[in-house]
Amino acid sequence: MEKSAASTEPQGPRPVLGRDSVQVPDDQDFRSFRSECEAEAGWNLTYSKAGVSVWVQAMEMDRTLHKIKCRMECHDVPAETLYDVLHDIEYRKKWDSNVIETFDIARLTVNADVGYYSWRCPKPLKNRDVITLRSWLPMGTDYIIMNYSVKHPKYPPRKDLVRAVSIQTGYLIQSTGPKSCVITYLAQVDPKGSLPKWVVNKSSQFLAPKAMKKMYKACVKYPEWKQKHQPHFKPWLHPEQSPLPSLALSELSVQHADSLENIDESAVTESREERAGGAGGEGSDDDTSLT
Repeated sequence: MEKSAASTEPQGPRPVLGRDSVQVPDDQDFRSFRSECEAEAGWNLTYSKAGVSVWVQAMEMDRTLHKIKCRMECHDVPAETLYDVLHDIEYRKKWDSNVIETFDIARLTVNADVGYYSWRCPKPLKNRDVITLRSWLPMGTDYIIMNYSVKHPKYPPRKDLVRAVSIQTGYLIQSTGPKSCVITYLAQVDPKGSLPKWVVNKSSQFLAPKAMKKMYKACVKYPEWKQKHQPHFKPWLHPEQSPLPSLALSELSVQHADSLENIDESAVTESREERAGGAGGEGSDDDTSLT
């Protein structure tokens, strides 16, 4: 039985919640994710300004889990453009100033793949990375992209990064007109460590809104950029274009959070350059790389 939109229980793809084998999310999983994106009960609004809102949900049973939801109204950006931007890994390297390295590993089905993503954390925290199974589904004029963590035998945790766990992360893009849409970003992540309160506060009050605004700027510039960079290459729309090797689900296993090392960073204080807003690319609005 599907949970109602008002449910406050943590939800996620069934492989994470109770199965020991990796599975591609089905229609029920996508509906459950959409309901969680649209739910209001149990969420605390922490930021609302200029068309961007951020909510957090306290995970009292396990304070190492962080659940955040961001929503942004996008004027002059069609839903299909935003969907393309989130899929286009080469373009992400241009606009996502937090990315250290990102690449697709293998194709699972016509609407699912496995990929790697590492990102910069606010200094002086250690940077993180994840291996995720990502799946996507167009739903009329709306779109969903979501992922959860898996283990791949060729990509074990690295010594220079902390392997985080995505319990459920994704985007719901809802068309509101021919040239406008609303995007909701929902993330339930175990960063594998006890984070200081200033990090949690900064994520909801500053980093998340700024990331959404940066995404919006990237969407506005995407059509022009794409015209110069393989304009017809969109394997997320045309699976036959995918150059990725196929991979059997049996090659992957569920990444359980308790199998990874926890890093205690709760006593780490914010660096001076972070307080000034200039570290890790987050303080800069320079988007000259998008041209």
